[in-house]
Amino acid sequence: MKKLLLTGFEPFLSFTVNPTKRIVEELNGQEIGGYQILGRVLTVDFASSGAELLSYIEDTKPDVVISLGLAGGRYKITPERIAINIKDGAADNKGHTPLDEFINIDGEAGYFSTLPIRQMVNKLMEAGLPAEISNTAGTYLCNNVMYESLHYAKTNNPDMTAGFIHIPASHELAIQHGKIPSWSHRDLKKSVEICIGVLSE
Repeated sequence: MKKLLLTGFEPFLSFTVNPTKRIVEELNGQEIGGYQILGRVLTVDFASSGAELLSYIEDTKPDVVISLGLAGGRYKITPERIAINIKDGAADNKGHTPLDEFINIDGEAGYFSTLPIRQMVNKLMEAGLPAEISNTAGTYLCNNVMYESLHYAKTNNPDMTAGFIHIPASHELAIQHGKIPSWSHRDLKKSVEICIGVLSE
């Protein structure tokens, strides 16, 4: 059976819960579309999150890597098209605030996702779940780990498929934060399952 490494993040900044963490923990060990799901949670730490991801890849040797991230404020499921070689933005959970830092000084300027992102969006829309391709993963931790997985695939395992999917806030977060769009946990989890299912079609 093929293996799929599915990663999420711990809570960060003002988000006291992270729906990606719950989804990854619930899907860990399940089988979807012929893939065994290996769920792992990453720290929100520029200094360690990339190394954590690469360690999980080395340990599990997956056929596919899908990383999930929370995009509080977005109202659709948004598979990311590209990761860029830069770290910049708000402080991480250790208080580090990078400014114009390269993720990998020897890496490409950017890497395109190798996930079937158009098919994922189409399948989500067919299921009545709002989705669109995003052309920016930002420059925070989400972009960071997306870049790390794609750089690893490019330099170590070209057969490994990798990419990133941003999800909206959960209702729980919307209650805490007020005026941000939100989805039910059930629909967030279902959306991830649909995206994984596309891989076997």
